[in-house]
Amino acid sequence: MKPINNLPKHFYQNLGKLFYAIAAADNMVNKTEISELKKFVHEHWLAVGEAHGSIENLVNQIELIFDEANSKKLSPERCFSDFVAYKKEHKSLFTNDIKNLILKTASAMANAFSSLNKSELIILAKLDLELKK
Repeated sequence: MKPINNLPKHFYQNLGKLFYAIAAADNMVNKTEISELKKFVHEHWLAVGEAHGSIENLVNQIELIFDEANSKKLSPERCFSDFVAYKKEHKSLFTNDIKNLILKTASAMANAFSSLNKSELIILAKLDLELKK
């Protein structure tokens, strides 16, 4: 992965919002989806953070914000919109490698619990379109 400057805390926080929006698209966050997210954070996102000069505490913001959004039962639509707004303001942070890992993480989470449903398919399609912009 090509290093860019340190990825800011808000980058990881917005990923947490996005991944919550994916998991909660069907108005239900399953333990299997949470487990899949944690697996991806530890197996993939920590490596991204290291490659970009970010420390583990920053990368762990993904899980912290996800958990906070889940405990507060935030609107998945609002969390998705927040992520899209952040992406538009910080396009340079979203390299092709980052975009691919975001899609890979989102897809793995959505597929973690008994395959995709209509709500998850819709939000994954929206994400795919947004990341192609």
